[in-house]
Amino acid sequence: MNKILVTDSLFIFKENEKVLIDAGYEIERLDKSQATEEELMEAVKGKVGYILGGIEKVTNKVIEAADSLKVIVFTGSDWLNWIPGNEFATKKGIAIANTPTANTYAVAEYTVTLIMAMTRNIFELGRTGSVHFQTRPSLKELTVGIIGMGNIGSKVASFLKGLEVGKIIYTSRNQKINVEKETNAIFLDLETLLKTSDIVTLHFSKEAGDGFINAEKLALMKDGALLVNCGFIGAVDSDALLAELKTGRLRAVHDGPLGQEFNTLPLHIFFNSNSHTAYNTHEANKRASDIAVTSLINILSTGNDKNKVN
Repeated sequence: MNKILVTDSLFIFKENEKVLIDAGYEIERLDKSQATEEELMEAVKGKVGYILGGIEKVTNKVIEAADSLKVIVFTGSDWLNWIPGNEFATKKGIAIANTPTANTYAVAEYTVTLIMAMTRNIFELGRTGSVHFQTRPSLKELTVGIIGMGNIGSKVASFLKGLEVGKIIYTSRNQKINVEKETNAIFLDLETLLKTSDIVTLHFSKEAGDGFINAEKLALMKDGALLVNCGFIGAVDSDALLAELKTGRLRAVHDGPLGQEFNTLPLHIFFNSNSHTAYNTHEANKRASDIAVTSLINILSTGNDKNKVN
């Protein structure tokens, strides 16, 4: 019987397992969130399918060890970040798919939550801080700039429109007329967006490159502006960001840790979650599981699927 590897326990529920079994596949789970390269090299042997449900990195060595593998499905959208061996996989004829719409609502929801918390200085005004009374700006007074108007960026814009944000501006590879009609967002170049936004939120993929928001781009931002990253870890040059935050000129919030040196910063300047968590809701995990299983079966049976990325 053809075997499917599933890593971690966050995704692929009992009902999803039944779909795979009914389709004629045997499931082998590696119940670890961050399997080592050596563990993956062993686990992937003899598997025709691999559902990447953890935060492990699929390297060239893992791909080399895959003697029967035909498809990898990543349970999220940022597949490039977790499959650095993607080019080698493509050369070997291994298909790669992701679940690009599964966590859209969850990440957008978390992004807006952080924007509101930092705008109203929730962490300093609560028992985690020392501030007892402070008049803060309202989102109705502010301009929010969105970098990357894909599925998540578009949903963030929709939420912000509902909150009656003062102005929504965005930059993206392509102008999104439908989003503009629905949210009144204004399409601008990156430099203008950085110079005029009170809040900048990042929703581009790893294709933009590590450290895309570098020292030069940070320097363009307004004094007191807030940078929000619920995208991929590495989107911002952490050394350049730390230098800006230490001066108090900028503020930032980040989905996931950035290093011990950031932990000494005051909460009104910087906040981060303990791990990458924006995507992690029951609804998003179920959607990702459903999509991943459907895509895997489609590719194994027909060689193609709408979520295939290579």
